[in-house]
Amino acid sequence: MAIGNLVSFRPSGPPSVPPETWAPAHRAARRWARPLSHYLHVEATSGVVLLLAAAVALIWANSPWRASYEHLWHTPIGLTLGSFTFSHPLHFWINDVLMVLFFFVAGMEIRREIHEGELSEIQRAALPAVAAIGGMLAPAAIYIAFASGTTVSGGGGTPLATDIAFAVGIFALFGKRVPAGLRVLLLALAIIDDIGAIIVIAVFFSTDFAASGLLVAAAGIATIFAMQRLGVRRALAYFPAGLIVWAGMYKSGVHPTIAGVIVGMLTPARSWYGERGFASVARKAIDDFATKVHDHAAAHDLVAPLSRIEAAQREALPPIVRLTANLHPWVAFGIMPIFALANAGVDLSQVNFSYPSANVLALGIALGLFLGKPLGIVGACWISVKAGLCSLPRGVDFKGIAVVGLAAGIGFTMAIFIAGLAFPDPGHLSMAKLAVLLGSGAAGVGALLVGRFALKPNTDVAEICVDQAEQSTEY
Repeated sequence: MAIGNLVSFRPSGPPSVPPETWAPAHRAARRWARPLSHYLHVEATSGVVLLLAAAVALIWANSPWRASYEHLWHTPIGLTLGSFTFSHPLHFWINDVLMVLFFFVAGMEIRREIHEGELSEIQRAALPAVAAIGGMLAPAAIYIAFASGTTVSGGGGTPLATDIAFAVGIFALFGKRVPAGLRVLLLALAIIDDIGAIIVIAVFFSTDFAASGLLVAAAGIATIFAMQRLGVRRALAYFPAGLIVWAGMYKSGVHPTIAGVIVGMLTPARSWYGERGFASVARKAIDDFATKVHDHAAAHDLVAPLSRIEAAQREALPPIVRLTANLHPWVAFGIMPIFALANAGVDLSQVNFSYPSANVLALGIALGLFLGKPLGIVGACWISVKAGLCSLPRGVDFKGIAVVGLAAGIGFTMAIFIAGLAFPDPGHLSMAKLAVLLGSGAAGVGALLVGRFALKPNTDVAEICVDQAEQSTEY
């Protein structure tokens, strides 16, 4: 039976609102939802939301209600099952549990880039890798130059990573001024930065190491592999195994957020059905559905063809693509703002510039982000290009590389995260957070100013036509 015959069974179509719905409220909600949905798909939006959350945290921490800010994040929350009790402050549940989802998405992005993206070929990954390495070494060197021999010498990992949300948001403000190659360079560089930051967290911030915990994590990883070999495809089915990996990392002393990266990188990068398979399976399932409807089958008899359509829809895209698309809004507009709210609140009245080693800590972090990142990235790219090891992408010059370097100096989320691990002393941590905010803010303003003059609008009609022709062939 042809798919089109299904129309004859339901000539009037579905009702305009779901059953048991108050129509005026439903229509009003849809009117609000449409512009909100459009707003959430704008690249710069997640950076704006993150900035607002940080601003709220700063205002709250310096308001007459500052005590409630500290009290909230130290509120104990726990799970009790019989004689077993697992209780930690709310701050732990945000930084060590909720942020696992952030690192899970980061792990999937790394997996996708290695499988088919900018890290899939040595030639394509060469320039971003060189730029990222330079962008990590220079800030670390600046920090060490200030803090060497002091009690805060172990904080060199703080200014290493790039906050992708803010950096991409800065580039989105330039619109079509940004060449495609420059945007790709920034994204690939930020991914490699994340890899570097993850290695720093795993190697330098593991405490009270216990090998038995790694055995537990290995059991979780083995379970994931076994489930993949058995053909288990539903993402939620892997949650218990992922929880085992997290528990093993927590028990071992390795920071538990690394579990998110591991599980993310184990996520399959290939689809089962693919686009053509989806079309074939869905077509047959719809024909079956139409036949059953024509024969006036009971509602429970329609479950089977609908389930096949659901499975085809799920398996049309690779799991890393589907899960990243589904989770990215929750991470960008939920987890990261909550993290910023819980961690960016610096009580400025408690910041003591005469605190031991506070000045060198602040200078090392702020200058590492604002100066170290662009100097390291531009310097590494210039040396590698002049030596013939790499080449600049089409339409990209060193002015554009400088904008990338400044945007990469916005290290907000990961920098604050690492600072929380590197500086257990509250006085040092407050100064470190303030330095991250100042250094990242200065880098962001610098990127906007330099980009305003360095990135010129594309007015070459011939080049525009070529670009449009190339884009049309891609689709």
